[in-house]
Amino acid sequence: MMLSVCTPVSPAELEARLRLHRLPAIGPKRFAKLLEAFGSASKAISAPASAWRSLGLPAASAEARRCPEVRDGASHAMRWLERPDQHLLMWDQPDYPALLAQIPDPPPLLFVAGDPLILEKPQLAMVGSRRASRPGMDTAAAFSRSLAGAGFVITSGLALGIDAAAHQAALDVGGQTIGVLGTGLENFYPQRNRRLADAMIASGSAVLSEFPLDAGPTASNFPRRNRIISGLSLGVLVVEASVASGSLITARLAAEQGREVYAIPGSIHHPGARGCHQLIRDGAVLVETIEHILEALRGWQYLPHATDAPNAGHPLLALLHAAPHTSEGLADSSGWALPKVLAALTELEMEGHAVCENGRWLARTR
Repeated sequence: MMLSVCTPVSPAELEARLRLHRLPAIGPKRFAKLLEAFGSASKAISAPASAWRSLGLPAASAEARRCPEVRDGASHAMRWLERPDQHLLMWDQPDYPALLAQIPDPPPLLFVAGDPLILEKPQLAMVGSRRASRPGMDTAAAFSRSLAGAGFVITSGLALGIDAAAHQAALDVGGQTIGVLGTGLENFYPQRNRRLADAMIASGSAVLSEFPLDAGPTASNFPRRNRIISGLSLGVLVVEASVASGSLITARLAAEQGREVYAIPGSIHHPGARGCHQLIRDGAVLVETIEHILEALRGWQYLPHATDAPNAGHPLLALLHAAPHTSEGLADSSGWALPKVLAALTELEMEGHAVCENGRWLARTR
């Protein structure tokens, strides 16, 4: 559903997109249909209702375009964007996360509080039960510290339990972490993690949402949120989950998106381990140490470590020595799939051969 990259969006077009985004029953696919049919959100907003009906869109969506609540909400969002560290990423603009753009229904708009540039860095998602056991919480924290220390951004849903433990542990070691909400950024849920979210934003990490700023915690929002968690990431690690856990939805979405799925086993007597055991039976990578994750990702690498300077002739480094590239630009130039590029960049960064600055990767000379 990704639209072709276009010229920068004008303030009038931005306001129109924010209005479209607030309309009832306008999800990613219908949003894309409107922009494709009319050429811009501005034209879609001013088009006659009959034109909307001809596209098979609900009458309620067309009628809501001129509601004061829609106009006021868009105006408020425009003011929100004027403040420091508050951003909007749009799916047809070059700063949109390249890996997320590859899923079938990428969010047309992403509200981001914090540093949006980290969305382009290699991420691993960590998810699990909101009612996790103490050993589960400790395991999540230990893996998050190790993965963040290895250079991965830790992505999760800022829920209670495993999510919060993963976010906090990444911060504790000076790593970066991304929280994806199932509500709008100004209607934070759960409130118990509000302080954690503020600490993430203040430390150079990020909190984001595809929902309008004032959107509340509707039950249907959270499965939608999960596709973003997996879509941003190279893989999803499930730490502790029952068979009915929403974490298994995230894992299923990850598999459908071509991402790696990892699961940590537990006691056969612990209900919170049964979801992970189910994932392992279904083909998830059984994980006991961080090395199991790194080994799975190393399968994306171009060449094994066969010399004293294994990456000296690395094809990505050759491109980076020629000029800085975004990860998406490297995928285009190398012909590699984007997940393969991101996995290779992670290893190059860990080994000190490459560094990401302002959203672009550079070869590091030593």
